[in-house]
Amino acid sequence: MRVITQLIITLFFGFTAASAMAEEPLKLGVGLFQPNKDKNDATYRPLAAYLADKLGRTVELRTVDSWEGLAKSLASGETDLALMGPWGYVLANQQAGAQVVSTILYDGKPEYFGIMVTHPDSGIKSPKDLKGRTFAFGDKGSTSGYLIPLHYFMTQGIDPETYFSKVLYTSHQAIETQVTRGALDAGADYNRNRNAMIEQGLIKADASRIIWQSAPLPNDAFAVSRQLAGDKGFVVRLQQALAGIGDQLKVQPDLLPPHYTGFVSRDNAFYKPIRDAGLATGKLQTK
Repeated sequence: MRVITQLIITLFFGFTAASAMAEEPLKLGVGLFQPNKDKNDATYRPLAAYLADKLGRTVELRTVDSWEGLAKSLASGETDLALMGPWGYVLANQQAGAQVVSTILYDGKPEYFGIMVTHPDSGIKSPKDLKGRTFAFGDKGSTSGYLIPLHYFMTQGIDPETYFSKVLYTSHQAIETQVTRGALDAGADYNRNRNAMIEQGLIKADASRIIWQSAPLPNDAFAVSRQLAGDKGFVVRLQQALAGIGDQLKVQPDLLPPHYTGFVSRDNAFYKPIRDAGLATGKLQTK
């Protein structure tokens, strides 16, 4: 009888603890896709509300202002779910076992391009003309702003710290703005950001010129922490919720920013090109 009583107590308290954990808010971290934190929060708040409704859990949204910072917050447990750049995801995957569940679609496509831009009057026609010029990367957690252009420069035998007269690390928006003003000779960006800034009137299309474009890169990852990745039932519900966003956009167009058309389920293998670039540059260490 004592054994049965102890078993009942153990099961009861175990069930209670599991139920309490299930009721804890989910912390959704989102990278700084918009020009500032307030606009970013406003842009992705409908997504957080949608997920809360579909998952039956409170979802707390927070913008993290660097890709590197978002990867670290997912690794540390400060974030449970994250919409993050590909390189940030690969870092979080290696450092803390975070797992991608879906990839965002842009105009129906799960891929995008890294680019390098310059001012039309700079005299720069290609990356070969950048020697002795000023150049800006994005932050060191950025895929198109840092990892991919760095990898390209390495394949060309270029050491940015000695090749350029000055190297900066800043946001994608700042790179585009400084290039169009002629305050910066060239910088790394991605096609989606440049197109969005042109559409929003933040820069003029003819005030910058693309001098290099990468191979296709996997779009931003929607990832979960190692702990949540182990809950297969939750992962399936989350993937289903994200897959349903495409249809939901027809009645709720503000659910995602313009041109984003939903999510498609993807796994870790989809991000192999980013992982390979990280290994090749030495920015990702083999375990």
